[in-house]
Amino acid sequence: MIPAIHLADAIRDLTTLVDTRPSTARFLAEGGVIIRRLVSRDDWLPPACAVPGETYRQYPLHRDAEHRFSLVSFVWAPGQGTPVHDHLMPGIIGMLRGSEAATAYDPGPPLRPLGRVVLRPGDIATVDGDRYDLHRVENLLQDAVSISIHCYAGDIGTIHRHVWDAATGARRDFVSGYTEWVTTPHLPL
Repeated sequence: MIPAIHLADAIRDLTTLVDTRPSTARFLAEGGVIIRRLVSRDDWLPPACAVPGETYRQYPLHRDAEHRFSLVSFVWAPGQGTPVHDHLMPGIIGMLRGSEAATAYDPGPPLRPLGRVVLRPGDIATVDGDRYDLHRVENLLQDAVSISIHCYAGDIGTIHRHVWDAATGARRDFVSGYTEWVTTPHLPL
């Protein structure tokens, strides 16, 4: 069993990792170990970063000053999901609470589903920015909130990405932004 770590330890370890300028494969592998350790316990996320809304919420837990990585809490109300979207950078998803599914797509047109990954607490999945980058995510629970912790090799809330129409394969630009910056004693700024 991998020992759990706290948020500050995860940020320190991720910073040490990106300081080495890792390849995508190394970022995903070693970062995946860090995120798996972080989501192996559910006693560290500030309540302000777990509040659902009318649409899914994206709370920044840490944004590296040099934009080398970001750590984000995604909060899904019952039944919520995303449109099909891309990331354009490597990312690691760790399931903290609840359950979500990610359906990967081939860019088509039309978009063709490639498979579905279901995450439960403690599970990890990745996107690499080149392959397996296009997906739709949904909270599988119809009666409870689900929360996943995402780590990206960049500042995911500030880059230009795309939302894709599943039927036509057409895409449009978007910048996801963040729900809000939550300042608490638990979060390093």
